[in-house]
Amino acid sequence: MLKSASIIVLAASVVMVCFAFVINDRAAGAKADAPDGKEWVVYEGANGVGGGKHIVLVSGDEEYRSEECLPQLGKILAKRHGFKCTVLFSITDGVIDPNNQKNIPGLEALKTADLMIIATRFRDLPDEQMKYAAEYIDAGKPVIGMRAGLVAFWLKSSKTYERFCWKGKIWKGGFGRRILGQTWMGHHGRHGRQSTRGVLVPEAKDHPIVQGCTDIWGPTDVYVSPMPMPEGSTVLFKGQVIDGMKPTDKPAEGKKNNPMMSMAWTKTYKGVKGQVGRVFMTTMGDGRDVANEGLRRMLVNAAYWCVGMEKQIPAKSNVDIVGEYKPLPFGFNKFKKGVKPSDHAMKP
Repeated sequence: MLKSASIIVLAASVVMVCFAFVINDRAAGAKADAPDGKEWVVYEGANGVGGGKHIVLVSGDEEYRSEECLPQLGKILAKRHGFKCTVLFSITDGVIDPNNQKNIPGLEALKTADLMIIATRFRDLPDEQMKYAAEYIDAGKPVIGMRAGLVAFWLKSSKTYERFCWKGKIWKGGFGRRILGQTWMGHHGRHGRQSTRGVLVPEAKDHPIVQGCTDIWGPTDVYVSPMPMPEGSTVLFKGQVIDGMKPTDKPAEGKKNNPMMSMAWTKTYKGVKGQVGRVFMTTMGDGRDVANEGLRRMLVNAAYWCVGMEKQIPAKSNVDIVGEYKPLPFGFNKFKKGVKPSDHAMKP
């Protein structure tokens, strides 16, 4: 009898050990399989006049390092000015992948956005993601476009939102032309060999966006912008072609700068019920462009203007870099591999 009881106790112990092992193994597996944070990053606004306003920054281009410059811009808008900023990325398996044209998680954040900043290129998003961008635009809400945003969408997988397509037949020139004011027509400067300097249009010297915006320069080239600007547009800066890749290089001689192309402008558009949304667009805006203080200030001032806070734009907006910012050069397949959205979290 005693021997039988000992065997039962021993068997029970073995079962408990095995059960504990299974539970621990499952727990370890769940931890390993769990994503390391969300597929986007949120910067809660610090003290500042932007408190209560939500800005959604949508990155996703293969060439111009929007996955680097939009997190930095979001940090500046949050920490220096008080805006809540949500930054979205093209994602593959939880990792930032600018080459993935079909997935930008978190676009539902646009439901509560006061401003969208977009720097995507040829995104072919599924309807369940694209609907949030379409609803935002249909509501006539403010937009800032940067660089390749002129060709933000090329929706080949579905015709539901064909009007946004770069080569769509519904809106001529797609989202770029209809909402931002232009579409991509080519490189005016020599790509990778000639850079851009922003030249203030004299008639725009009193516009609130240009306050404190001096010495604007960046390594991206000037885009062709030959189309007449939409009615009601205001060109703020022209893009001077610089014959070299340093800010000290001289302007190109000849027809390249006569006339100069539009580089930054404002306009408005109407939503489906007639709501009027403010728009700011710049054909500059890659990662190293945003390293330029003057360009950062122009973008921050534009955010204020787009949400109707132009009277609160400081004489010289604080656009100091938050944390470390060492953007990589533009170019295809030159993005840093293995970066997760959580890697862009703002340190205390």
